[in-house]
Amino acid sequence: MSRFNKKSFQPLDQEEKDLMESIEKEEWKPVKNLEREKKAAIQAARNTLKKDKRINLRLSQKDYHQIILRAIEEGIPYQTLVASIVHKYLNGLLLPKYLETDTIKKRKHPGVQVG
Repeated sequence: MSRFNKKSFQPLDQEEKDLMESIEKEEWKPVKNLEREKKAAIQAARNTLKKDKRINLRLSQKDYHQIILRAIEEGIPYQTLVASIVHKYLNGLLLPKYLETDTIKKRKHPGVQVG
Protein backbone atom coordinates (compact mmCIF):
# COMPACT_ATOMS: atom_id res chain seq x y z
CA MET A 1 0.00 0.00 0.00
CA SER A 2 1.36 3.42 -0.94
CA ARG A 3 1.98 5.92 1.86
CA PHE A 4 1.90 8.87 -0.56
CA ASN A 5 -0.78 10.06 -2.94
CA LYS A 6 1.45 10.20 -6.01
CA LYS A 7 -0.92 12.55 -7.85
CA SER A 8 -0.89 15.20 -5.15
CA PHE A 9 2.69 14.78 -3.90
CA GLN A 10 5.48 14.96 -6.43
CA PRO A 11 9.07 14.78 -5.14
CA LEU A 12 11.08 17.99 -5.53
CA ASP A 13 14.32 16.29 -6.49
CA GLN A 14 16.07 12.91 -6.72
CA GLU A 15 16.96 12.95 -3.03
CA GLU A 16 13.32 13.38 -2.06
CA LYS A 17 12.28 10.68 -4.54
CA ASP A 18 14.84 8.27 -3.04
CA LEU A 19 13.60 9.09 0.46
CA MET A 20 9.98 8.40 -0.55
CA GLU A 21 10.97 5.06 -2.10
CA SER A 22 12.88 4.13 1.06
CA ILE A 23 9.80 4.86 3.17
CA GLU A 24 7.62 2.84 0.79
CA LYS A 25 10.00 -0.13 1.16
CA GLU A 26 9.69 0.20 4.95
CA GLU A 27 13.46 0.56 5.34
CA TRP A 28 13.02 2.91 8.30
CA LYS A 29 12.93 1.72 11.91
CA PRO A 30 11.36 3.62 14.83
CA VAL A 31 13.73 5.08 17.41
CA LYS A 32 13.75 3.48 20.85
CA ASN A 33 12.99 6.64 22.84
CA LEU A 34 10.91 8.91 20.63
CA GLU A 35 10.38 11.63 23.25
CA ARG A 36 14.11 11.92 23.99
CA GLU A 37 14.92 12.10 20.26
CA LYS A 38 12.23 14.75 19.70
CA LYS A 39 13.63 16.88 22.53
CA ALA A 40 17.17 16.52 21.14
CA ALA A 41 16.01 17.54 17.65
CA ILE A 42 14.09 20.53 19.00
CA GLN A 43 17.10 21.67 21.03
CA ALA A 44 19.38 21.30 17.99
CA ALA A 45 16.98 23.43 15.95
CA ARG A 46 16.86 26.09 18.68
CA ASN A 47 20.66 26.16 18.88
CA THR A 48 20.88 26.53 15.12
CA LEU A 49 18.45 29.44 15.04
CA LYS A 50 19.75 31.16 18.18
CA LYS A 51 21.65 34.32 17.38
CA ASP A 52 23.66 35.04 20.49
CA LYS A 53 26.96 36.35 19.07
CA ARG A 54 27.67 39.83 17.79
CA ILE A 55 30.27 40.99 15.32
CA ASN A 56 31.43 44.37 14.15
CA LEU A 57 32.60 44.79 10.63
CA ARG A 58 33.77 47.60 8.45
CA LEU A 59 32.29 48.03 4.97
CA SER A 60 32.79 50.50 2.20
CA GLN A 61 30.07 53.12 1.89
CA LYS A 62 29.06 51.59 -1.45
CA ASP A 63 28.70 48.04 -0.07
CA TYR A 64 26.79 49.31 2.95
CA HIS A 65 24.28 51.15 0.78
CA GLN A 66 23.87 48.14 -1.52
CA ILE A 67 23.14 45.95 1.50
CA ILE A 68 20.58 48.46 2.77
CA LEU A 69 18.89 48.63 -0.65
CA ARG A 70 18.80 44.84 -1.04
CA ALA A 71 17.35 44.44 2.46
CA ILE A 72 14.63 46.95 1.61
CA GLU A 73 13.87 45.03 -1.61
CA GLU A 74 13.65 41.78 0.37
CA GLY A 75 11.59 43.42 3.11
CA ILE A 76 13.95 42.36 5.91
CA PRO A 77 16.31 44.18 8.28
CA TYR A 78 19.81 44.60 6.87
CA GLN A 79 21.27 42.67 9.81
CA THR A 80 19.12 39.68 8.90
CA LEU A 81 20.29 39.90 5.30
CA VAL A 82 23.97 39.95 6.33
CA ALA A 83 23.44 37.01 8.72
CA SER A 84 21.69 35.08 5.92
CA ILE A 85 24.54 35.73 3.49
CA VAL A 86 27.13 34.56 6.02
CA HIS A 87 25.07 31.45 6.84
CA LYS A 88 24.62 30.53 3.17
CA TYR A 89 28.31 31.07 2.45
CA LEU A 90 29.44 28.89 5.35
CA ASN A 91 27.08 26.10 4.30
CA GLY A 92 28.14 26.14 0.66
CA LEU A 93 24.83 27.53 -0.55
CA LEU A 94 26.10 30.87 -1.81
CA LEU A 95 27.48 30.68 -5.33
CA PRO A 96 29.00 33.29 -7.61
CA LYS A 97 26.63 34.29 -10.42
CA TYR A 98 28.87 32.73 -13.08
CA LEU A 99 28.60 29.33 -11.35
CA GLU A 100 24.91 29.56 -10.45
CA THR A 101 23.58 28.79 -13.94
CA ASP A 102 25.95 25.85 -14.46
CA THR A 103 25.17 24.40 -11.03
CA ILE A 104 21.42 24.65 -11.61
CA LYS A 105 21.83 22.88 -14.97
CA LYS A 106 23.83 20.11 -13.29
CA ARG A 107 21.13 19.66 -10.61
CA LYS A 108 18.39 19.41 -13.21
CA HIS A 109 20.43 17.12 -15.46
CA PRO A 110 22.87 15.06 -13.36
CA GLY A 111 25.79 13.69 -15.32
CA VAL A 112 25.57 16.36 -18.02
CA GLN A 113 28.84 18.20 -18.63
CA VAL A 114 28.41 21.97 -18.47
CA GLY A 115 30.96 24.47 -19.79
